Amino acid sequence: MQPPTIALFAKYPAAGAAKTRLIPALGPEGAAQVHRLLVERTIATIRHSGLPFAVYFSGAPREDFAAWLGDDVALVEQGEGDLGDRLTRVAAPAILLGADIPGLTPRHLQQAASALDRSDAVVGPAQDGGYYLLGFRQRLPFLFTDMEWGTASVLDHTLARLKAQNIAFTLLDMLADCDRPADLAHYPNLLP
Repeated sequence: MQPPTIALFAKYPAAGAAKTRLIPALGPEGAAQVHRLLVERTIATIRHSGLPFAVYFSGAPREDFAAWLGDDVALVEQGEGDLGDRLTRVAAPAILLGADIPGLTPRHLQQAASALDRSDAVVGPAQDGGYYLLGFRQRLPFLFTDMEWGTASVLDHTLARLKAQNIAFTLLDMLADCDRPADLAHYPNLLP
């Protein structure tokens, strides 16, 4: 099997449009700066993993992302629709990834890729009840339809759907994300 491509989903770090749940604590500019740092940190982590990757972008034109991240970063427009619609478009084999997990290491990504050698899917559970990573050998569109994104039940619903379809999956270590003002206390190095 060819190695999975990491599909990093990222918004442009525009004030007022990125990390909006952090705005009450940091203001629009501060929240955007935290998002910028998280995306840059995640790309560095991906590079250290040695896995191929592409940034699935939204919130600004391709040229703005290229100016920010560099010409050597593969860029794919997310397109229209809700999160499920956008995730469904990623070709397999792939590892879907968000940029809001400060504790993510190259080892987590390498473990995810290795898991796909023996499982059909791999899931990295997040402490908030969602997941920070989802990998698959073949497209699994049923995981992305009629999902209540951003809720504490996303992980449970995802695992139940995998089990109902008899899809063999591997669970990675649980990690915390940085989405809400209370999360910032754990990551003081992200504060602007």
